Amino acid sequence: MTDVWDDLAPWWIDAVRDDPRESSDLLALLDELIVGTAGRTIDLGCGEGQVMRHLGTPVIGTDVSAKLLANAVGAGPVVRARLPELAWVRPASFERALCVGVVEMIEDHRRLFAEAASIVAPGGHLVVVMNHPVATAPDSEPLVDPTGEVLWRWGRYLSTGSLRQDVDGAQVVLHHRPLGELIIAAADAGWCLDRLTERGPSETTLSRFPEYRGQQDTPTVLGCRWRRAS
Repeated sequence: MTDVWDDLAPWWIDAVRDDPRESSDLLALLDELIVGTAGRTIDLGCGEGQVMRHLGTPVIGTDVSAKLLANAVGAGPVVRARLPELAWVRPASFERALCVGVVEMIEDHRRLFAEAASIVAPGGHLVVVMNHPVATAPDSEPLVDPTGEVLWRWGRYLSTGSLRQDVDGAQVVLHHRPLGELIIAAADAGWCLDRLTERGPSETTLSRFPEYRGQQDTPTVLGCRWRRAS
């Protein structure tokens, strides 16, 4: 089982350590969304284990990258598997599933929502933190007008598509779906939306990356908490 993330593992480990867009911004939103949730927890797409370490409570992690899991194993038990496949998990065996920075990496998001619903007990929760669809739409990007005001070009937001990014000689594909499609797909799988939060770059990110100044009110991160229907 091979994956591009084995090649990208050193870059991702550094990003989690050094880049608030990939660490503190996501974890702060996760902390808000998990309030009122508890129980046996699985981290879907755990990567090198930052969410598992951050929670500090027993969490099972799963990821496709053996190199990332070699780091995550220090934070708890891990299983190597490729999402959205979750047939290896017993039905309704968790009360909470977490998915941070992963949904946009999965081509078949509808199956991911359905598989997650099969492993979470009724009344349990799915918490997702991800790149906001505004930021993953093909041809979307910030623009600066002659007065210095930062505007946002929406690109092909209303269509599904993909955004390819070159990172350290490898290519990462972000799969884009409009926000409405994500909400409907989750509902079709039996998930009831409890909370939805949109965020722009944090002050920590802006202080480290001044080029993001002017984008504070542009949504870059999306967080959702769903409850499993009874």
